[in-house]
Amino acid sequence: MNPYDQAHELARALKESEEYREFTRLKEVAYDDGTNKALLDEYKRLQFRLQAKVAAGETLPPDDMQRLQQIGALLQFNPDVSAYLMAEFRFQRMLSDIFKILADVAGVDLDMLAQR
Repeated sequence: MNPYDQAHELARALKESEEYREFTRLKEVAYDDGTNKALLDEYKRLQFRLQAKVAAGETLPPDDMQRLQQIGALLQFNPDVSAYLMAEFRFQRMLSDIFKILADVAGVDLDMLAQR
């Protein structure tokens, strides 16, 4: 059994999963509106920037945190965007579970990475 072949098979299975299909369908709906797209893009940029700061052990800028919360509040009231973000969360959770399975086999302690 070739691990690369298995990885490609896993990729195909992920792409065919209900979680992925729902995620991509709802993403298209959410990003179809220009205002939604702009808000989602800014929200994801801020989220990534703040996650990088946390990973680096840096202090989070209060202005960025406040802006992220404000945009998040706006987005949660839009049913298309809210449904997309929930579908994205479910898909990312599945990917995280799969990564944990692989990390366990490789002997990588992911809990250690989360502790600060």
